[in-house]
Amino acid sequence: MPGINLHGMWAIYRTEMQRAFRTVWQSIATPVITTALYFVVFGAAIGSHMQQMGGVDYGAFIVPGLMMLTILTQSISNASIAIYFPKFTGTISEILSAPLSAFEAVIAYVGAAATKSVIIGLIILLTATFFVKIEILHPVWMVAFLLITSIAFSLFGFIIGIWAKSFEQLAIIPSLVVTPLTFLGGAFYSIEMLSQPWRTISLFNPVVYLISGFRWSFHGVGDVSVAASLAFMAGFIALCLAVLWCMFRTGYRLKS
Repeated sequence: MPGINLHGMWAIYRTEMQRAFRTVWQSIATPVITTALYFVVFGAAIGSHMQQMGGVDYGAFIVPGLMMLTILTQSISNASIAIYFPKFTGTISEILSAPLSAFEAVIAYVGAAATKSVIIGLIILLTATFFVKIEILHPVWMVAFLLITSIAFSLFGFIIGIWAKSFEQLAIIPSLVVTPLTFLGGAFYSIEMLSQPWRTISLFNPVVYLISGFRWSFHGVGDVSVAASLAFMAGFIALCLAVLWCMFRTGYRLKS
């Protein structure tokens, strides 16, 4: 395709994927063990007292939330480390001086991060089938939500990687912001269970819209409409792209 450096994009994408495959067993074992533990704690302990939620078996109900919890954190982590490491080692100048546009570099890095997140999400889904019976009512939408969410939060992670000046800053937003919002966003319960005003307050949590849309693709039920979920993700992606455009245009924390 003329005008687009496909060779350069593939080189970055391949390098990032090879870096992930060097720790493939750790990458696979961690989500499998974590998923098993969540089902032991939430599925067995809590599920024994709460058979169904929204007409869905509780064990199956938590699968989309569990997948979303891991996908969000992994997307941010993969993308942020991918761009922060060249800054840390000083090789970012080689990337900036290469015959590769900012758009092409973002596509390559974000594409690799999103690919890894999708793979881990599918591993979690496969692991969950050993614990509960899972039926996906809208498989096409499930894949769409999986891809869009992985891309959106990989873009967000890329922004964090550019912004961060240390490894501590790299981890602070995923650990202190995203993970709590996911737990409070209906990952393991429906916000319909909450009393007012907490139910209304929960609607200001952006993760609610992600989990609700993803859960709808599985079970046909959600806390908010699918249109609201899609609108939020479209707006979030547009915002991330705008921020990245400004960062590369100004060289914010990319150029000394």
